[in-house]
Amino acid sequence: MYSYRSGMRKRGFQSPGFDDHAPARSAAGDDQPRTPGSGSAMKSSGPVMKSSGPAMKSSGSAIKGRGATSNRASRFLAVHSVAEADGWSAPQDPDDARSGPATELYADRTRTLITRNQSPDIPFDRSINPYKGCEHGCVYCFARPTHAYLDLSPGIDFETRIFYKTGVREALTAELGKPGYRCATIAMGTNTDPYQPAEAERRVTRTILEVLLEHRHPVSIVTKGRLVLRDLDLLTELAGLGLARVAVSVTTLDDVLKGRLEPRASASAARLKMIRELSAAGVPTGVMVAPVIPFVNDQEIEAILAAVAEAGATDAGYILLRLPLEVRALFEEWLEAHYPLKARRVMGAIQQMRGGKAYDSAWGERMRGSGAMAELIGRRFAAAARRHGLTTGDRRPLRTDLFRPPGYRQLGLF
Repeated sequence: MYSYRSGMRKRGFQSPGFDDHAPARSAAGDDQPRTPGSGSAMKSSGPVMKSSGPAMKSSGSAIKGRGATSNRASRFLAVHSVAEADGWSAPQDPDDARSGPATELYADRTRTLITRNQSPDIPFDRSINPYKGCEHGCVYCFARPTHAYLDLSPGIDFETRIFYKTGVREALTAELGKPGYRCATIAMGTNTDPYQPAEAERRVTRTILEVLLEHRHPVSIVTKGRLVLRDLDLLTELAGLGLARVAVSVTTLDDVLKGRLEPRASASAARLKMIRELSAAGVPTGVMVAPVIPFVNDQEIEAILAAVAEAGATDAGYILLRLPLEVRALFEEWLEAHYPLKARRVMGAIQQMRGGKAYDSAWGERMRGSGAMAELIGRRFAAAARRHGLTTGDRRPLRTDLFRPPGYRQLGLF
């Protein structure tokens, strides 16, 4: 048994745009969130989201099937609860104690799908993220801090409390049909993965692709989920019109490391298969080696680029590990759980590439870092890419001249 120190929500905080969540309906028609892959309903926490557990300090051990080792409180909580053993219960089996919570799905009725940005160091100005949270559980994910806006933890909650967009066909059609809408590539997978496990059931990403194909709108996708091959029919047709490209995220070829770093993402062999099948179908396919982590996976750069080139990738890019906000502590806990003997060395190298800090969010610096080690990684990557015929510069732009806004047929009659 555990006793908990009292916790409270920071007074006056309101989650912007996330005030109308509801749990997913089960097959029986009730309002209970469902576990992906099962028909059983799980108890809902109600319309006001609360963390699935107390903000427990990391035990220093991994949680089976999860990337984070704790459910530490978000930056918006002034006070949080901490679990402490009170000695009243019998010791638990360590494997049972660290099995972790099940995944729950919740409906997200956000009205606006397309998110705009003005970041000068990314090649797109709009994106759609079908899901908030990601069951892949990549411990390094820079999107984890966004769960704090839901009053949830960027730790285990981010991996287990998944929100899926609803009414996407109607909402996207309406946005594409707004007066003055200017067609430009919509990026998907820039925050959370559009082909995470929940997509098999919810089909949000597929619905978005159907609308984009109908209106001849360009789209780019970044994913590490093999479910992308389910949508090969749509992607092939889009690519045949010059309207689609896919980048497969390949972090490592070592499935032991993959199981620790991104436990519920596709295995390395599955990702190479994704590249082969997408390329064979005529879909322009590149690779993102992301993130590059010194002394964890940076030694694989050359091997990864050789493997993806052989599989049919045509271009490649990389991103240095980013540790914004709560991600730093989560990553440090992960290092202590899996690689305690080199944890200090890894963090020291990261700080060398970030001007003495764990993270530098400055434009132009956040993706690549700076200093001798960062420059060496960049040179190694460029040399390996050249050796295997992979381009690393700006990609050929997708077409925008085919765009057919909603209602174009009716307009053509007059």
